[in-house]
Amino acid sequence: MKRTHLLVVSLIAAFFAVTFATTGIAQAAPQSVYHGGSYFGSVVVEPGQVVDGDLNVVGGDATIEGTVNGDVNVVGGTIDVRNNGRIEGQTHQVAGALAQTIVPWAGSDNAIQTYAPDHRMWWRVAWDVVVLLFFLIFPLRTRMAVGRLEQHPAMATGAGLFGWVAVIPLAVLLAITIVLIPLIFVEFVLLAASVFIGTAALALLVGRRFYELLSPNATPSPLVALVLGLTLLTAAQLVPVVGVLVTLLTALVGLGAVLLTFIPEPTVPAGPIPPRPTIGGPPMPVG
Repeated sequence: MKRTHLLVVSLIAAFFAVTFATTGIAQAAPQSVYHGGSYFGSVVVEPGQVVDGDLNVVGGDATIEGTVNGDVNVVGGTIDVRNNGRIEGQTHQVAGALAQTIVPWAGSDNAIQTYAPDHRMWWRVAWDVVVLLFFLIFPLRTRMAVGRLEQHPAMATGAGLFGWVAVIPLAVLLAITIVLIPLIFVEFVLLAASVFIGTAALALLVGRRFYELLSPNATPSPLVALVLGLTLLTAAQLVPVVGVLVTLLTALVGLGAVLLTFIPEPTVPAGPIPPRPTIGGPPMPVG
């Protein structure tokens, strides 16, 4: 049991480590500039590009392959004019060689640029935190949605499709009545809450299944299953193209599962009710 918990924590930690490292490498490339201003990290003026105004760079290199109609000022980096690049104004370079001597990765691979935040990743983490909060606030509704997903996955998908299609017509009907216009805001609040709860339900189910795959004889706690499921879903959503499909499917199935929780399950009798046995024996005297 402890080994399984350790493996789950290791998987989650490895996911975030790889994600942050990948996003950091992706941010390491110099950014192209199209107008003057101040920039952190390495920049490049593309061939044929004309930049009007002074170009100020802090903690990186300035590669000039086009034209800069102004001064180029670099602090903690170098100025590199290539091919037919031109600088119409003056050039000022401060502490470029010194910075690269003290901090070897300064310049084109500087730390500021390398570890610039990936906003898409942080949005996903913020979304997961909100999902976790909704699970803590509405645990019963989330577990009911998990039950609907397990028992009626096709119905959950159909209900989710119906729910998303009905959002706009319902809002239009509320707007036509004029009196019920304030309910449009309530509708979208309920829609957002349902999506968060549905995402928690799907993540809980995915995390539990994955945990049981690693350790068939153990059942994780709901919180561990939820965190593991959110990690797996977030990893899938960050994959290009596939991530869009996973996000749409999560919103579709999650909303449908929550909608099904408001429909009572049909009660099926255990079996035919046996007839009451007749009372035997001699007739009872009357009077």
